[in-house]
Amino acid sequence: MAIILAADIGGTNSRFALFDTAGGALVMERSLWLKTHEAASFADLLDQVRASGFPLSGVIDAAVLAVAGAVHGGVQCRLPNAPWGVDLREVDLGTPTACLINDFAAQAYACRTTAVAEAQVIQAGEPEPGAVVGVIGAGTGLGHSALIPDGDRWVALSSEAGHMSFPFTGPEEAVYEEFNRTASGRNWAEGDTVVTGLGLRLVHQHLTGENLSPDVISARITVESPTTQWFARFYGRACRNWAMALMARGGLFIAGGVAARNPMLVTAPEFLDEFHNSHVHGEYLRSVPIRLNANQESGLYGAAFHGAQLLHGGKE
Repeated sequence: MAIILAADIGGTNSRFALFDTAGGALVMERSLWLKTHEAASFADLLDQVRASGFPLSGVIDAAVLAVAGAVHGGVQCRLPNAPWGVDLREVDLGTPTACLINDFAAQAYACRTTAVAEAQVIQAGEPEPGAVVGVIGAGTGLGHSALIPDGDRWVALSSEAGHMSFPFTGPEEAVYEEFNRTASGRNWAEGDTVVTGLGLRLVHQHLTGENLSPDVISARITVESPTTQWFARFYGRACRNWAMALMARGGLFIAGGVAARNPMLVTAPEFLDEFHNSHVHGEYLRSVPIRLNANQESGLYGAAFHGAQLLHGGKE
């Protein structure tokens, strides 16, 4: 039996939970959600956690914090979508077994837990046991990861692929590419500005002239809306490219708040049409199982899974 502190610190929300591993399974005992931008620093965020009555010391055997950014040395991360960073050397979590992992590495680990038990099937496919599993998801940013088998344990790949330039095709998309680059103020149009909440706002603005929040857009659009069709096509392209980069024969999980709140953005026909669009690997792409994981606490389960591996020598 062990108690694991798990956290999922993103650009919008910071989630905390305690898990009990009694009986060989991960059981969430309690959880807490806070707004990331309402904290002045990581230390201030922890003070808010303590002030809520959530225990941060005394009973914790391991602590794993998933963070939305590149992790350095397992202890430090600058959050690109928050005004502060995280450094475990500056705080006391009550246990020497503590580390940071990328938030989408946590989403990958979550694929080995009950967090994905109710994931929606987008494409049934033909999963290959023990093969690489890909994870991708649009939220504040476009997260990427992969789950790789390594003997009796699983290793999650950390990635910042959302900051790579995004591929566009044809003259219409070329016009949008320049609009996206200019409107976002980035050096180039990237996954983080195309297949995210920001990307939904920008493509809708480009197509309609309306500058609306993603929540308002999601409430207005239908499966026939050009905004839906363009965004679903871009999401399918991002998923296709990641599935081909990994040869994810174990399947592909879609996470992140954008599709969780509006599944139509990955169930619209344009999504699979674009996912299958390959003159070389069409047969493989049709064989990849695709699931939409809408569980907003799956990052916590993934962080806890990694904590259990740390405590038990690689065994779940």
